[in-house]
Formats: sequence, structure tokens, C-alpha cells
Amino acid sequence: MALRITDVSSTFLLGCVIIFSTVLYPVDSYLYNNRYVGDQVFRIIPSSNTEVQAVKQLFQNLTVDLWRPNSASLIRENSPVDIHVGWNKTQWLRRHLHQAHIHYKVLISNLQTEIEKQIGYRRSSRTRRSEFQYDYEVYHPLEEIRSWMFEMNRTHPHLVDLFSIGQSYEGRPLYVLQLGKRTRPFKKAVWIDCGVHAREWIGPAFCQWFVKEALNSYQQDSGMRRLMNQLNFYIMPVFNVDGYHYSWKTDRFWRKTRSKIPKYHCRGVDANRNWKVKWCDEGASLHPCDDTYCGPFPESEPEVKAVAKFLRKHRKRVKAYISIHAYAQMLLYPYSYKYATIPNFNCVESAAQNAVSALYSAYGVRYRYGPASTTLYVSSGSSIDWAYKNGIPYAFAFELRDTGYYGFLLPETLINPTCTETMRAVKTIASGLLKKCTK
Repeated sequence: MALRITDVSSTFLLGCVIIFSTVLYPVDSYLYNNRYVGDQVFRIIPSSNTEVQAVKQLFQNLTVDLWRPNSASLIRENSPVDIHVGWNKTQWLRRHLHQAHIHYKVLISNLQTEIEKQIGYRRSSRTRRSEFQYDYEVYHPLEEIRSWMFEMNRTHPHLVDLFSIGQSYEGRPLYVLQLGKRTRPFKKAVWIDCGVHAREWIGPAFCQWFVKEALNSYQQDSGMRRLMNQLNFYIMPVFNVDGYHYSWKTDRFWRKTRSKIPKYHCRGVDANRNWKVKWCDEGASLHPCDDTYCGPFPESEPEVKAVAKFLRKHRKRVKAYISIHAYAQMLLYPYSYKYATIPNFNCVESAAQNAVSALYSAYGVRYRYGPASTTLYVSSGSSIDWAYKNGIPYAFAFELRDTGYYGFLLPETLINPTCTETMRAVKTIASGLLKKCTK
């Protein structure tokens, strides 16, 4: 049962939202106690099956953090492999790649420096500034996002409703914002979640941006007003709250949830492999220490279970499911778990094409689009496949900027353009729901 939170007050401009956060981080906690000094990110492009096998063999002998793809089993010929390598292993890897005549380049030569660039040395001034104005062009820790959600609920009572759909493994509330004019009880709805994978910080930044834009432009933008009047939007800015918090406090590149696995020292489950659709098949791992671990059983993670329960309850009204990820610059739709065409392919393909065109119109950034299995890779137990199988006709996963130059460390200077262009794409998908597809 959803816990509803109400607090009615007068509306004021989002640009002047006051966020008072009692949680203060020491500077060192943002810089992870310099744990990434000297670490590097390599891009390897195996040009033959022999090189693919050689790279896989190297990774069996060397512990690395795979950024792209997220599992060694998904390494393919002529496809980029981005890996985060510890400072004490970089020379070993260079030597073995040279010996095997495998081409590579270093994308990031000092990971600690890039982290400092991304979140900056501005944290002392950040708290002072956030007391006066919420900044949508910086990344925010969980506590600030939670305070912001309460403020949106308080200051926009006629368009916003805040409620909790459950608790995370570590007991944090799973908050959702409902946006829309309360005109009639059974409006069509769009679900948008961000932050399924903890290290993909641009996701929660977009969800906040979407809310800000929707509320700020409601009076002036007839297109946005029409969407808000005729649709409800369920926005979950941080799906994986425990993992996201951990990515700020301890491990910047944490991906999974934070649940404990009996008999293993490893923690967490991939929240995008834990859904009850072709669970733990190809593209997912049974090993708890892997980043694509599917969990002990479907919906083992309370976060996944809570969202699935909510969507099942509202499946007759939710017509679009959108999940925001990074990085690759892609717009994906089902199927993820198999090479097959969905029954309403023409309508979904058309919606994706229109969305990507709208996104491109902002800054000329190109996105690939198509079925996840062929456009990205095969993966089982994914949220878009589950949503589609459960009657939501339009299910999309965005992989936002970039294509690897920054990877998960997309600078704050790129939050605005990334969110601006993605906003156009999401609005296009939502607008399509108001028309009947006859293709």
C-alpha cells in the first residue's frame, strides 16, 4: 500500500526553491579518501574472435571493473570494451595487451582527477548556495533529492503528490512523485524511473530536471500543459536508493543494490536483472559477486518488488514505462531477452524514431534506437521486458550521454544539455500516447 504524503502551501517558482539539508558531508567523503588516485579507464576494441577470447582470458587473471559491456560474456568483435583498472594493475594490463597485439587507448588517465572534476572542489560553497536556490545543474546526494521531493510536494499541491511505495533493503523510503492536473480519476499514466544502477548519476539528475521543467512550463507551454492535464506522470528519481547513497559515500562506481547475500561477502543484486521475465537467463549471472547478478529469486530486491507491485496495480492506466540509464546514447525497447519482434513493433519503432529525432533537434546528438537485444545486447530479467509482458505497450530504456569519453563521470556542465535533449524525447513519447497508433 502506498504511503501518501500531503502538505498544502502556496506555490512559488521552482528557480527559488529552498532546500534545507541537515546532512553535511566532509570534503574527503566526496573524494572517496583518494581511493581512485592513479586508476585508469581503458578502451579495448578486439578486432577478431581470437582477440575477444584473449581479452576474456586476461579478465579471468585480472580483477577489473567493467563499464561497458557490464559482463565479460558480452564482449564482442569490433565492439568497445571500457574497463576501470586499479593503479597497481595498469602496467600489467598494458604489457599483456601489447604482447597480444590488441589495440587499446586510455580514456581516463587518472580517475581520481576526473571524479574531482565531476563533483568539484565546490562542496563547501555548495551547501551555502543550496539554502537559497536548488541547483539543477549539479549532482545531488540522496538526502538533498529527498528534501527536494518534499519541497516540490509542498509548493505545488495542485500538480504534485508525493507518496512512498515501500522501503529499500536498508530501510529507506521509496518515494515517487505523481505529476498531473487532478481532472479525472482514470487518466492514462507514464512511469519514469531513474537511478536503477547507482553509478549512473545523470539518471536522477534527469528525473529532477523533468519535474522542474514540467512544473515551470505548465502555465506558459501549451504542449506541457496538455500533457499534464491529460496524463499522470509517476516519477521515481532514485530507484536504487541504497546503492545511490553508497556511490556517494564509499564507492563511486557501485552498480547494484546493497542487499546481503547469505554465505557470500559480496553484496547487492543488479536491479535490472531481477524482474520476473525470463529471469536469470542469458545476459545475467548466478554469481553474487558479479555486477549482473540476478538475485536469489525474481523480485528478491524490495525495490524491484515495490515497483512491480505498484505497476501491476496500475497496469490498466500506465501506458508507457521509461527507465533512464547511462551511458551509450541509445533508446531501447523490448525485447531484451530474445531476438524477436514485439507485436506492436511498428507503433513502438515509430515512437522511438520520433523521440530520437526530437532529441537530435536540440544539439545534434545522435542516438541509436531499436530492440535492446540487437541494439545493445541480450539481457534477461530486465524492467522493460517485464513492463511490456505485463501489458504496458510502450516500454523504453534510455542510455544517456556519452559514448565513453567520460562514461559514468559525465561532467556537471553537461547536465543541462543532456537533460534538455532528453526532455524533448520523453515529451514526444508522452505526446504519442494521446494519439491512436494505427500502424
